[in-house]
Amino acid sequence: MGSNSSRIGDLPKNEYLKKLSGTESVSENDPFWNQLLSFSFPAPTSSTELKLLEEATISVCRSLVENNPRTGNLGALIKVFLSRTKELKLSAECQNHIFIWQTHNALFIICCLLKVFICEMSEEELQLHFTYEEKSPGSYSSDSEDLLEELLCCLMQLITDIPLLDITYEISVEAVSTMVVFLSCQLFHKEVLRQSISHKYLMRGRCLPYTSKLVKTLLYNFIRQEKPPPPGTHVLPQQSDGGGLLYGLASGVATGLWTVFTLGGVGSKVAAASELSSPLANQSLLLLLVLANLTDAADAPNPYRQAIMSFKNTQDSSPFPSSIPHAFQINFNSLYMALCEQQTSDQATLLLYTLLHQNSNIRTYMLARTDMENLVLPILEILYHVEERNSHHVYMALIILLILTEDDGFNRSIHEVMLKNITWYSERVLTEISLGSLLILVVIRTIQYNMTRTRDKYLHTNCLAALANMSAQFRSLHQYAAQRIVSYTCRHLRRYVYVLDKLYFPHSHCSTLQHCFSTLSDNGEELLSLTCSHILRSYASSLFSLLSKKHNKVLEQATQSLRGSLSSNDVPLPDYAQDLNVIEEVIRMMLEIINSCLTNSLHHNPNLVYALLYKRDLFEQFRTHPSFQDIMQNIDLVITFFSSRLLQAGAELSVERVLEIIKQGVVALPKDRLKKFPELKFKYVEEEQPEEFFIPYVWSLVYNSAVGVYWNPQDIQLFTMDSD
Repeated sequence: MGSNSSRIGDLPKNEYLKKLSGTESVSENDPFWNQLLSFSFPAPTSSTELKLLEEATISVCRSLVENNPRTGNLGALIKVFLSRTKELKLSAECQNHIFIWQTHNALFIICCLLKVFICEMSEEELQLHFTYEEKSPGSYSSDSEDLLEELLCCLMQLITDIPLLDITYEISVEAVSTMVVFLSCQLFHKEVLRQSISHKYLMRGRCLPYTSKLVKTLLYNFIRQEKPPPPGTHVLPQQSDGGGLLYGLASGVATGLWTVFTLGGVGSKVAAASELSSPLANQSLLLLLVLANLTDAADAPNPYRQAIMSFKNTQDSSPFPSSIPHAFQINFNSLYMALCEQQTSDQATLLLYTLLHQNSNIRTYMLARTDMENLVLPILEILYHVEERNSHHVYMALIILLILTEDDGFNRSIHEVMLKNITWYSERVLTEISLGSLLILVVIRTIQYNMTRTRDKYLHTNCLAALANMSAQFRSLHQYAAQRIVSYTCRHLRRYVYVLDKLYFPHSHCSTLQHCFSTLSDNGEELLSLTCSHILRSYASSLFSLLSKKHNKVLEQATQSLRGSLSSNDVPLPDYAQDLNVIEEVIRMMLEIINSCLTNSLHHNPNLVYALLYKRDLFEQFRTHPSFQDIMQNIDLVITFFSSRLLQAGAELSVERVLEIIKQGVVALPKDRLKKFPELKFKYVEEEQPEEFFIPYVWSLVYNSAVGVYWNPQDIQLFTMDSD
């Protein structure tokens, strides 16, 4: 691109760029292309470099937009690239560095131009620009070859067929990036696109046969996590004194326009490279997620989603049904290991969710693994650090747990896996704990965080559903896990009484209650003193008596009365009134979880019985509550039965002696006295039109994580810049 550019600001004046974007047509056979493509510059990766590049070259791109209908230079550039790719595989085998280097540069320029074209014009105008040829001003041939379709097919072939070597790494990354850029028209629309050029070219026509091969290659790129070649082996040649190395061009051409980037932004680029060990794996995963979440075409389902839904293990020799299109096989063990190792990123967690939810072969394989802790622990760590994660990442991690807990075998096996020294769990030192007990602790912590901070009903509902699915298979609960189940329930029982107090008696609050609840820690570990317990018992008795007569009507009248007293100032209902139904729902579910454990595995969980007995005073207050009376029946029976046995054993019993009495009493407790309830089972089902959630989410990941691609945030329409 010329050797005289020393600053980014000089790019618009560069003679080669000016000729490409000018009014003169350049034949695809012109030696100009060798000159244009002979620049030595590793493609920029940091957002700072990419922003500078876009700002410096936008005038060149706009000039090409204006002149291309008359010159057809964009089409000529693409034809030059297409002709080169036909020899690319042979060049890789022959280690032809120069040829691959110039082909990469051609694709890099095409990608930069395509990004601007997609951002600044309609799809109809974009397609016209790919049909213009050198002829009379403004004319074009309607029967000319479709260069855009040819380009996409060529990119798919490049991604799937070119061997991944040190000299082909960068062009492989660039090919994936260019496909992402082609699909980026969605970024510039507020509404989810249901018909676009993406649908036109990628779901039918010449690109369709590449579907399964492309998906398989992108998955393997993710699995292998290939690192870029070290700088010392970079394919781009150093400038020499002579020009013979560069197809006989004059000396100076190879230094290229892009060497200006060594003058600035180096620090940010190095940081970006160190944070991302495999740009190809990252870019491939993003492209895969974009393709998988394309909406179905009007006349055909999304073939990339079909491929993801149906691929099988390489160890599976059974034939594919003829009804399954785009089928292929992949090594499940390698995929599983990669998924376990990469869960720190949103996109890897989203891939895991996609595979578990949509591919029954993968789900069956994962649930049969004997090392599920390798997958579950990273997911739990995401939830544990909920404060540091965006809400979408937390949702995906939680839904993965919910899908896993739908399987009874998983729910049993996690209590058999013993873990030691979980260093990231800081609330308490856990020297040894089962995976199941740890899962319970983390999920309860997530619910608690949500109830006190974000108050997202969707999140706490799914947390409770996961615990409910597990409850019948609770085994040998760690004493801390049992304590947290009971103490968390008690916290909400007390909160419930407090809210009722404020709701029914808004002008005469009990200052003692108010003080007690205001001093409760966020973790809910500190419970009220015995004196406060007596006060609560008094309130609970009177309130529950009232509720048992006209529960719904009284509550409605009290709420309306409270709303009426506030309506004059247009003040919304206070949090305690809005939260009442949520608190009641959480209490109900927690009681059902405890009841399910007692009914199905009482003899396996003496620590849970111990925790219930320790807090029996509070549970006794709720035995007559109209909303919980039925579910309290078994809990009250267990508490009464074991309290009696402890009373017979005498006073001042040690913890060990109490647990021994509980274990002996389990055998004596008549099981037929425990009322049977329907099994707690919840199944994850995607909401209607899931694309309204997933497409903006996927593109936000692309926007924030894609390597070597920058979009001006002011142009983005699909999501707001402050969204997760």
